[in-house]
Amino acid sequence: IFSLPMISVKGKLNFSPEDRTKKHRNQSSWKRIAMINTSCDIDKYYAWFLKTRFNLELNKNLRGSHITIISDRMDRDIFDQGSRVFHGKEIEFFYDPKDINSSGKHWWISVKCPDAENIRESFGLKRNPYFGFHLTIGHANEKNEYHSEYIVNQIKRFGI
Repeated sequence: IFSLPMISVKGKLNFSPEDRTKKHRNQSSWKRIAMINTSCDIDKYYAWFLKTRFNLELNKNLRGSHITIISDRMDRDIFDQGSRVFHGKEIEFFYDPKDINSSGKHWWISVKCPDAENIRESFGLKRNPYFGFHLTIGHANEKNEYHSEYIVNQIKRFGI
C-alpha cells in the first residue's frame, strides 16, 4: 500500500500571544498559552480542499496557522522563566496529510512534535496536552454546521 511521508514544517514559538478571543480574555488570569506560529497558510490550504471537494466553507482561525502547545493552568513564575528561554525559538513539527479529523463542527490535522513534548515536560506539564497537538483547519458556523456534520458522516460511511 502506498503511504505518504510525514510533512515537516517549522514555526516559531510564541509565549503569551495577544488576546484575540473573549474566552482567552476571560481565562487570562490563570491560563498560560504558548503556540507554534507557522507563518504560512497550511490551514487555508486544507480548508480550500474541503471547500473544493465538499462545498464546505469553514470559518478561519483568528490566530492564523498555529499549533497550541501550552493551554494550561500553571504557575506564572515557571511559565515566565521558561518563556524567556524558549520564546522565538524555531521548532519543527510533523503531520500526515491524510490525518484530517473533524468533530462535525471543528476540523483539524493531528500533529507530532517531540520538541513541544519536551518543552511541556520542562514546564512540569504532561508531555501531551488533553486535546493532543493539532493544527486547526477551521470550524463550521451555525449556517453550515449541519452540512459539516453530514460531510463527516459521509467520509466515515464511504471511507473517503
